[in-house]
Amino acid sequence: MCLFTALAQLPRTARAPKVGKLAPVTNTSSRQTGRSLDRRLCVAPMMDYTDRHCRYLLRLLSPRSLLYTEMVTAQALSHGDVERLLGFDPSEHPVALQLGGSDPALLAQAAILGEQHGYDEINLNVGCPSDRVQSGRFGACLMAEPALVARCMRAMREVVRIPVTVKCRIGIDDCDDYEFFERFVLTVRDAGVDTFIVHARKAHLQGLSPRENREVPPLRYEVPALLKERHPELTVILNGGLKTAGQAREWLPRFDGVMLGRQAYQEPYLLAQLDAELLGHGAAPPSRESVVLRYADYVDRMLVHGHRLPLLLRHIHGLHAGRPNARSWRRFLTEQGQRAGASGDVLRQSLGMFREAA
Repeated sequence: MCLFTALAQLPRTARAPKVGKLAPVTNTSSRQTGRSLDRRLCVAPMMDYTDRHCRYLLRLLSPRSLLYTEMVTAQALSHGDVERLLGFDPSEHPVALQLGGSDPALLAQAAILGEQHGYDEINLNVGCPSDRVQSGRFGACLMAEPALVARCMRAMREVVRIPVTVKCRIGIDDCDDYEFFERFVLTVRDAGVDTFIVHARKAHLQGLSPRENREVPPLRYEVPALLKERHPELTVILNGGLKTAGQAREWLPRFDGVMLGRQAYQEPYLLAQLDAELLGHGAAPPSRESVVLRYADYVDRMLVHGHRLPLLLRHIHGLHAGRPNARSWRRFLTEQGQRAGASGDVLRQSLGMFREAA
């Protein structure tokens, strides 16, 4: 039995009650249940990847998937440049804002800002295991404090009308049994939350890097599947290790949606194919050439506003992954994108490499 489970089973007088027990919320509005958004296909929040430029590109590829921002901390929003942190293009809808934090009041303020800026959902990060995140008392370490997470979720739900959801792991360290996971979920559910995005690995809070935490702990899809089976009223989205269309097709019938992570970034055309197959009733995905041309127009608009070309181009490097000339194409974008005065024409000129190969 893990330490956190043992503490949870002690009589209340035997431990300091950090947070009072929450009464179940019964006045869940339709806009807060999470049912209004199509969650069958989602792209995970990824630090240093899913910025506004990446999301714009992914939307060109996938008109119907649900996109998530990089995690933005509530603390940063209380002191930083809100427009820089929250600004996005209207074409990104539907798009969710992922927040990090554990202070209910700060998270409530951040949620209000997110709703005011037009986001379609607020998501709380309870899955990131990095040391930096833990030092701020948020991320995966919060799975050890389900009552605090419930307080945070309630605080946000009380001030916004858009859905408020949780992204979590299936456990932490030696707390990796189903009972620990279910206890966490049901405690948060009692705060009125019904949508859980579950990375089907536990997190090691010590000894593994964030990258290793995405790869070393074994995938246990059966854990969130059991949660969905026992609690069909919950919306459960499967995340972790999904890399192929076949996997998405295999697991989607058992869940309310699937969420792709690094694979959607490294092979973004996979997202276009899944969108067309799963959400588009068999419609053909957009051609890679059309995506490049539309993204080139976006690049030109962003350059006018002071954005740097290399940072805009890096997100599209994987568009031709696995195809002939893909490596030469990436090299062309990198080299030409660093030249003085370079613009979206770098992308337009790059198309010749594939027309010639054809």
